[in-house]
Amino acid sequence: MPGDDEIDLMELAHALWRGKWLIAIAALLALIAGAYYAFGMAESRYESSAKLTLEMRTNQVVDIESVMSGVSTETAALNTEIEIILSRRVLGKLVDELNLVDDPEFNSDLRAPSGLSQVIGTAKGLLDSGDAAEDGPPKSPRDDTVDALREALSASVQRDTYVFTIRATTGNSEKSARIVNALADLYIAEQIAVKFEATEQAVAWLSERVTELEQELREKEDTLKDARSETDLISPEALEGLNLQAKDLRDRLDEMRTRAEVVREQAERLRGLRARGERTAIVEATGDSTLRQLFRAIRDGDTDADAPAMFNQRLDAVLANMGNEADRMASQANALAESYRNLQDRIDRQSADLVRIQQMTREAETTRTLYETFLTRLKETTIQRGLQQADSRVLSDAIPGKKVAPRISLILALSLVLGLMGGAAVVLVRQFMHNTFRTAEEIEAATGLPVLGQIPKMPFKARDDLIGYLKDKPTSASAEAIRNLRTTLLLSDIDNPPKVIMSTSALPGEGKTTQSIALTQNLAGLDRRVLLIEGDIRRRTLTQYFSDVPAGGILTALSGEVPLHEVVFHDDRLGADVLMGEKSRANAADLFSSERFRDFMVRAREAYDFVIIDTPPVLVVPDARVIGQHVDAILFSVAWDRTLRAQVIAALREFESVNLRVTGIALAQIDPKGMRRYGYGGKYGAYGAYGKGYYEAG
Repeated sequence: MPGDDEIDLMELAHALWRGKWLIAIAALLALIAGAYYAFGMAESRYESSAKLTLEMRTNQVVDIESVMSGVSTETAALNTEIEIILSRRVLGKLVDELNLVDDPEFNSDLRAPSGLSQVIGTAKGLLDSGDAAEDGPPKSPRDDTVDALREALSASVQRDTYVFTIRATTGNSEKSARIVNALADLYIAEQIAVKFEATEQAVAWLSERVTELEQELREKEDTLKDARSETDLISPEALEGLNLQAKDLRDRLDEMRTRAEVVREQAERLRGLRARGERTAIVEATGDSTLRQLFRAIRDGDTDADAPAMFNQRLDAVLANMGNEADRMASQANALAESYRNLQDRIDRQSADLVRIQQMTREAETTRTLYETFLTRLKETTIQRGLQQADSRVLSDAIPGKKVAPRISLILALSLVLGLMGGAAVVLVRQFMHNTFRTAEEIEAATGLPVLGQIPKMPFKARDDLIGYLKDKPTSASAEAIRNLRTTLLLSDIDNPPKVIMSTSALPGEGKTTQSIALTQNLAGLDRRVLLIEGDIRRRTLTQYFSDVPAGGILTALSGEVPLHEVVFHDDRLGADVLMGEKSRANAADLFSSERFRDFMVRAREAYDFVIIDTPPVLVVPDARVIGQHVDAILFSVAWDRTLRAQVIAALREFESVNLRVTGIALAQIDPKGMRRYGYGGKYGAYGAYGKGYYEAG
């Protein structure tokens, strides 16, 4: 059906309301258990606390921050201090100081074992036996005591402050205070001890380092002294003067080489001019007065025939002088170059010496600086030996603690809530696991068929007591339920009231036979002729309800050889005729499908006002589907809170497969106590709480 997967909140609320007594009982039991635990089993616990604060000191005697700094006040550092307070090292000292190994509260080996603890210990031993090899050797009593003490302690930092709060929870108020105060003292003493140890380590390390640096400084100073004695004393200023001198030599050398080159070029040019015979250019180039006079003589046509020769001789002399001048300048340039090289070698050598000595001087100065720094730190640290102070101090000592457990009101409240939740969970689980039918509304919603009657479970022990019960208790709730079923069934079709009625069910034991007999007895009480037919010829259950049953039965009636009134027998208690089943080798389904059965049903309709047929279960054999072809109404029995929903749906589907429609459903074998237990007792008539005044007690 649509919406089957949705959760109906109203239905959940109704389910919880129907199970209110179960929820109330569960809550009451939980409340009793909580009260028993709070007043009888729970041990009293007392909590004491002390407050400590980190000191923000700035007035140190000496600045030794680089050697031994105080505690940082950042959050990470504060949380680290919490871990230090609760560390195994500090707690181990606390165990030893207070001798907590001999305290049964912290040493479980000293406690007298209770029955429950023995059971828990045995179970734990069995569970841990397989892992014993992996866990290593067992812990010592001191280690177990430290673990137990750690569970009893807690520490925290107050927000936006440098204040620690240490708490201890034990079974004794004075013990809690004693443990907290001892832990605070141990923590402060631990801080001082750590600082003292760090100071001693710093003094030892600094002393060793100062000795090493002193030796290293002495060696470097001796090496520097030797280096200075082995080299010419030189200073950066003198070296700068040598560099200036070298620059002057280099400039003179360049000038001399340039002048020599100019003279050579001029001589070469003159030779070229003479080769071309350009005396005018030669005179202009040399500027020699003798050459100028000889050139004039030659130009003026002097009769002296020796003038050209003299001109050439004079030019040769000029060229020779220029060559000598160039050679002289080259000689001077070579001398200057040699002097420059010597001076440059001296500069390079002295520069290297100066760099080496400066490097050695810097190394010595660095070593001296380190030596003086470490020596200063050594003196400061030595003074600090007697000035260690803890970074924390106690703001308030712990006093005998207040009782914090058991919190009786909280335990009772939680027990009540858990009981209510547990009861509600049981009710809801039972509701969700519920796969049967308890009310007519559930059947009608699941099948779409009307519920014609709701029949309570009849209080008789043996089956043959059924008819006697119905006869002796005509005003009982069961008898009234059968009357309601009869009325509803006959009025289901006012125009054509059913005459032949078939009673069936999905599985055996669901009340269909009881229902058939009760309906027969009720219809007979209307002064009508009623025939009850046992349609189940395999099991023949009617023999358990009737005694002195004559021979013959339905097979004999189907044969047609014997009149119908001779085959049936009349039961005075029932007030109706009964046709018993009769065993046969023939297939029952084939038998009821035959023309003989059809003719038999025609004769039964003519002879009786009502015919009630009790058939086998639908899901077991196909007989009911065959017999149903010859009836006017099909009454399907569903056992209250027993027949599964899937079985009912499957049985109805079997009828639909042969085009048969079930007239209605009878909810049978209803347990009034069960209805009240499930919360339906005040809602439904025959088994409702208000029906007691109308029905005879069963």
